[in-house]
Amino acid sequence: MLKISHGFDGGAIEAIAADRADEIRVNIRADSHAEFRQWFFFRVQGVRGQRCRVRFENAGQCTYVDGWQGYRVVASYDRRQWFRVPTTFDGSTLEITHASDRDSVWYAYFEPYSWERHLDLLGRAEDSPLARVRDLGSTVEGRDMNLVTVGAPENGKRSLWVIARQHPGETMGEWFVEGLLDRLLDRSDGVARALLGRAVVRIVPNMNPDGGVRGNLRTNAAGANLNREWGAPSPERSPEVFHVRAAMHETGVDAFLDVHGDEGLPYVFVDGCERLPGFTPKQDALQRAFGAAFKRASPDFQDVHGYPNDKDTKINLTLASKYAGHAFGCLALTLEMPFKDNADLPDEAVGWSGERSRRLGAASLEALLAVVPDL
Repeated sequence: MLKISHGFDGGAIEAIAADRADEIRVNIRADSHAEFRQWFFFRVQGVRGQRCRVRFENAGQCTYVDGWQGYRVVASYDRRQWFRVPTTFDGSTLEITHASDRDSVWYAYFEPYSWERHLDLLGRAEDSPLARVRDLGSTVEGRDMNLVTVGAPENGKRSLWVIARQHPGETMGEWFVEGLLDRLLDRSDGVARALLGRAVVRIVPNMNPDGGVRGNLRTNAAGANLNREWGAPSPERSPEVFHVRAAMHETGVDAFLDVHGDEGLPYVFVDGCERLPGFTPKQDALQRAFGAAFKRASPDFQDVHGYPNDKDTKINLTLASKYAGHAFGCLALTLEMPFKDNADLPDEAVGWSGERSRRLGAASLEALLAVVPDL
């Protein structure tokens, strides 16, 4: 029997018709308390040996319509190995075709990162003598906001901050953090040891737990876009930012990295603070040095393609990296990864993936180490 379901962590879809495998029709659901819509994650059962044809009827009304150009849906039979399936977009409807080898298949906008995996990541950190896991407070719905601190605070050490998944549907952000944190906790890794000799690294792996569990693209359980809340976060509307921002002011910030995913651009890049008032020559030099070191560390990173200089977010102090760069006068960057593929190093089978995000996160330690002496 054919069945569509989404009643699980991160699940989101609206089924319209599912009488036949080759005539499945769905709508992409809006965030739980806002009108952003792009994320989907659902299961189709009863399709072994059949050709699945799924039409996303309202794709043309989604938040980032340009993001569908050149995009391919990800699929999995076991939720561990994900692959891309043929996808077309005609300006109105997104359609996938896929011959299923199994009784059930999962389809998603990008490889999910579950709340359970998040807790496992915290557990690995807690188990390491190098790290401590601190509770900062609670989300709108009462989930834990945890900060992982790696390294012992000592005089002269720099304070590095990394946060991810302000936009919960940008799951590549927490895959990135997983790679970064696992390498940082590896006591046999020379880069990690050298970095921890000079700095303390503070990481918030998931800024938006409620939105992630609910299957939202950009907002928390109150409908707040957290990356527009940094100017004046509210304990009621945006407690996630409220608690993290307060902790940043407790420790100080010498470098700040906010990890995201971009719907449209098929590249890995960073967006800096060069248009902010008070941007200093030192900040400019640090941005350039970080980019150059990241290119050496990973060929997935590039600095040719990125956001145009007239983009309004370049000077918006309600964004995390812009707030941090302005408030602390530090190196502050937004790092973006693609939902599609890396056009410089395309992978036909999987496109950009959780594993590539993990490896990029691990490589980022080399870029951080390169700039620490000059922070």
